[in-house]
Amino acid sequence: MAKYRKKPVVIEGVQWTGRNVKEISEFMCGGRSYWFSGKDLMIETLEGNHRANIGDFIIKGVEKEFYPCKPDIFRKTYEAVK
Repeated sequence: MAKYRKKPVVIEGVQWTGRNVKEISEFMCGGRSYWFSGKDLMIETLEGNHRANIGDFIIKGVEKEFYPCKPDIFRKTYEAVK
């Protein structure tokens, strides 16, 4: 079995708080469709529609696509860039 390492790449992301609609809208401007469903944020991703719950991070991928990421996975995968 071959092993692979994730290439280092800098991403942009915003955490969905349920109250930062304007910040999310500005961040995703020009991206795929998204809409709000109560406290959840629905995002049209390359793999179909995904729900972002409060606390999830919204990430802009390398192809300028957007998708949600659970906070625990985000913290294990990414670190702040200075």
